[in-house]
Amino acid sequence: MDDATLSPEIAQPSPSHSRRKQVIAFVRELVTTLVPAITLALLIHVFLAQSTVVLGQSMEPNLQPTQRLMVEKVSYWLHPPRRGDIVVLRDPTGGPVPLIKRVVGLPGERVSVANGHVLVDGQALNEPYLNQITQGEGRSWVVPPMEMFVMGDNRSNSKDSRYFGSVPLDSVLGHAVFRFWPLDKLGGLP
Repeated sequence: MDDATLSPEIAQPSPSHSRRKQVIAFVRELVTTLVPAITLALLIHVFLAQSTVVLGQSMEPNLQPTQRLMVEKVSYWLHPPRRGDIVVLRDPTGGPVPLIKRVVGLPGERVSVANGHVLVDGQALNEPYLNQITQGEGRSWVVPPMEMFVMGDNRSNSKDSRYFGSVPLDSVLGHAVFRFWPLDKLGGLP
C-alpha cells in the first residue's frame, strides 16, 4: 500500500449543502439588519416624529393640499400646545383622517370673532399668517380646562372649533414644524 491510499480523504461539501449555508447566512444577516431598523423606525414614528400629508384647503394659503410635513411629538411632553402652533389632531367629529389646524385659544380663554378678527379675552389676535377676514361674527366660546380652540388659516373654508367646539389637548398627535415636499416649499412653517 502506498501512503496515498492510507490518508483519509477530505470530504467535499455537496453543492446543495454549501448553497443552504449561504441562504441561512443571508437570512440571518437580513434579520439582524432589518429587525433593528424596523424597530427603530417604529419607535421614531410612535414617540418622536412622523410625516403627514396636507389634505383639503383649510390651511391655505400657508399649506397646500398634497404638501408633506414633518410632525414632531416630543415638545408637547414638555409643555402644552402654544397659541400659533400648527397641530395635527384626531378629528373630533370621529372622522378617520387627522386634521391640521392652528392653535388660537388656550384653556380658560374666551375666544370671539368681531369685525372679521379673532379676539382672545377681548384683545385682537395678531395673525400675520392670514390673508382674509375671519367668519363667525358675534360668536364667542370659552375654552374649558385641558382643551384648546383651533382654526384653519383659510377661515372661510375650514371646519374647525367654530364648528365642532374646543378640542381636548390629548387629541393632539404632534406639532407640525417643517415642510419637506414639494422641494421648492422646503422649510419651516409660518
